[in-house]
Amino acid sequence: MSGAPRPDTGTTMLTVLLQQRNKTKVLALAFAATLSFESSAALAESELAPTQETDPKYSEEEIYAAASEFFGGTAEGLAEVVHRVFAENGEPNAYIQGEEGSGAIVIGARYGDGTLVTKAGPTARVFWQGPSAGWDFGGDAAKTFTLVYNLPNTDAIYQRFPGVSGSAFFIGGIGANYQQRGDIVLVPMRAGVGLRLGANVGYLNYTRERDWLPF
Repeated sequence: MSGAPRPDTGTTMLTVLLQQRNKTKVLALAFAATLSFESSAALAESELAPTQETDPKYSEEEIYAAASEFFGGTAEGLAEVVHRVFAENGEPNAYIQGEEGSGAIVIGARYGDGTLVTKAGPTARVFWQGPSAGWDFGGDAAKTFTLVYNLPNTDAIYQRFPGVSGSAFFIGGIGANYQQRGDIVLVPMRAGVGLRLGANVGYLNYTRERDWLPF
């Protein structure tokens, strides 16, 4: 018994400390590797995931295709009108497609109804009516395709939009003009039968239900 060597207490404690240190180092390396793997996976997932656009808009090709289908592909000058509107205003985030009728002998009125379609998804039924005045004679019935800019939501369409004086133009069988209220800009494009001479100034009131009073 007396001849058995006794373990050196200092050496034993040093060995234990070294072992604990090695275990701590191994755990730290494993933790770091795990974080690195998760970060790489998250980065790869974010790169693969499609970017969510907060304010989706229509391209010129999309609008031309929709308007061409709506007008039946027979409207002359449609591509040129669409290109001009895009060059001046950029990409819209909604459009209205519908029909309207109007008539005037200096003082006139216009009535229409259609569907508001937004790039974000929601749609809404919309009616419009309003007076016109100016060197304006005749009557017409027309299909109307209206580009809508800076519309924050479908409810924002239900208000009065004054016409922008001097903004009307005609290319081929398509006529267009500008209406604006605050930041929201409307560009109705019309193709139809009838005769309207000259330019007119006025406004259109867009409503949820038909209102036969144009004022």
